[in-house]
Amino acid sequence: MEAEYSTHAYEMSGEVHQSWTKEIIFSIRKLMQAREYYTKELNKKYQISAAQLNCLLALYEHGPMPPSQIARHIMVRSSTVTGVVDRLEQKGLVARVRNSRDRRVIMIELKEDGKALAKNAPPPIQQKILDGLRSLPEEEIKQIVHSLKKLTNMLEVEDLEVT
Repeated sequence: MEAEYSTHAYEMSGEVHQSWTKEIIFSIRKLMQAREYYTKELNKKYQISAAQLNCLLALYEHGPMPPSQIARHIMVRSSTVTGVVDRLEQKGLVARVRNSRDRRVIMIELKEDGKALAKNAPPPIQQKILDGLRSLPEEEIKQIVHSLKKLTNMLEVEDLEVT
């Protein structure tokens, strides 16, 4: 009788495991679709990418900054910011300005069209996540970080450059 019970419990555990696994996959797909939808809407409405909007908003909020500081604010590598700033500059939304004392120091500043766009654009998707995380207790945030790290390790993308 005990053997039947433990086998039955194992089968239930397998079914539960499969159900939770499907829920995880479904949630990941939903997150990916939300990002894709947001990116398409930004591009269609404003002709900019999410990274470009994040850059504009960082400059709008903090004023002119060197690319390395922008990278810290928008949580990407400096090399990514270079390409983002190139595209924003081509669109006439930002300008590179050299410091008169040290010509090597380049500051990125918003132009008028960049200010107008930053003022009127929707909040970036990462801002919605940040706002939501602020309402969670620290222990839940730690659990989310731990779980996401496990997932990135499973996919072997923990060293992938974030753009």
